[in-house]
Amino acid sequence: MRVAKGWLGLLLAMPLLASAEEIGQVSTVFKFVGPNDRIVVEAFDDPKVEGVTCYLSRAKTGGVKGGLGLAEDRAEASIACRQVGPISFKGELKDGDEVFKERTSLVFKTMQVVRFLDKKRNTLVYLVYSDRLIEGSPQNAVTAIPILPWAHAQ
Repeated sequence: MRVAKGWLGLLLAMPLLASAEEIGQVSTVFKFVGPNDRIVVEAFDDPKVEGVTCYLSRAKTGGVKGGLGLAEDRAEASIACRQVGPISFKGELKDGDEVFKERTSLVFKTMQVVRFLDKKRNTLVYLVYSDRLIEGSPQNAVTAIPILPWAHAQ
């Protein structure tokens, strides 16, 4: 029972991260064996900000290694976040909070989305970037959402 309580504590201490839902994909390079290289478009809701959805497009490596999950995906990504309902906060927001994270190689590389709050301009700012155990990539993309009242069409 002590082990179970320890794992539960560890899970509760982990940051709340969004999980992505695939919206669509296009093939970019044909592979004779294994899946094609492709660009995938995914959507995820900010787990701490109700009313915000982010759309992430990124490259996925195909072939035999890609099919087995052993390939390293490219560091390029694009992000667009939008207000999709009334914005409300589920707890305190901290600058640089990790909103989304996914492994892009077997062990050493991840794609991350972090959130900042620009209080002066009343705007949420989302940054996507890739990092690696030794050295990250300077390639990144940013999007911003002004925090406005939600005008619902009737």
